[in-house]
Amino acid sequence: MRHGEWHRSSRTGWLRAAVLGANDGIVSTASLVIGVATAGASRSAVLIAGTAGLVAGAMSMAAGEYVSVSSQADIERSDLARERKELETDVEAEQRELAAIYVERGLDPVLASQVSDQLMAHDALRAHARDELGISEFAPARPVQAAVASALSFAVGAALPLLTAVVVPQSSMISLVAALSLGFLAMLGGIAARVGGARILNGAVRVTFWGALAMALTAAVGSLFGVVA
Repeated sequence: MRHGEWHRSSRTGWLRAAVLGANDGIVSTASLVIGVATAGASRSAVLIAGTAGLVAGAMSMAAGEYVSVSSQADIERSDLARERKELETDVEAEQRELAAIYVERGLDPVLASQVSDQLMAHDALRAHARDELGISEFAPARPVQAAVASALSFAVGAALPLLTAVVVPQSSMISLVAALSLGFLAMLGGIAARVGGARILNGAVRVTFWGALAMALTAAVGSLFGVVA
């Protein structure tokens, strides 16, 4: 019977993809908007660049996550297939291998052998997948889920500085986009830290620092190469 206790590690996959996507969306789009605006471009040019960045970034995040997690899934399937074959051809060696793992974790040899016998009798492949290969049933590789989460979170994150650029006066666009985007980043970092069980201030500061650095660098590029008509 399972108890009611829950653990944050079960959230690792989707949380990583969602936070990474939203963070990239805010940082890249805000930086793009600030860089183009600093170069002296019109509001329409800024919005076109920001929208193009949103679409391209969302698709890039989706493709990157899908390929990355698919590769992980391929590796897991290959490892499981090899382990299944080894269990079919030499189950005794596999039992000794599993028992040795438990001995390394602190069990005495007799108890380790008994535990490995019982676990393999129940589900040998599952026991080896978990304890030998480190493949957990609670964190399987899900490429489509990761791709969709990354694309959607990037689009949501990118929409925040882009909408800011739409509604604020052009004369104060750069400063307001930067300020609000940094505020969004701090909030995102704090929420991610809270969900992950870490200190909220640490999460907010580290995300905000890198976002501020990215915006400062793109503003410098815009100032260096921009020409005001």
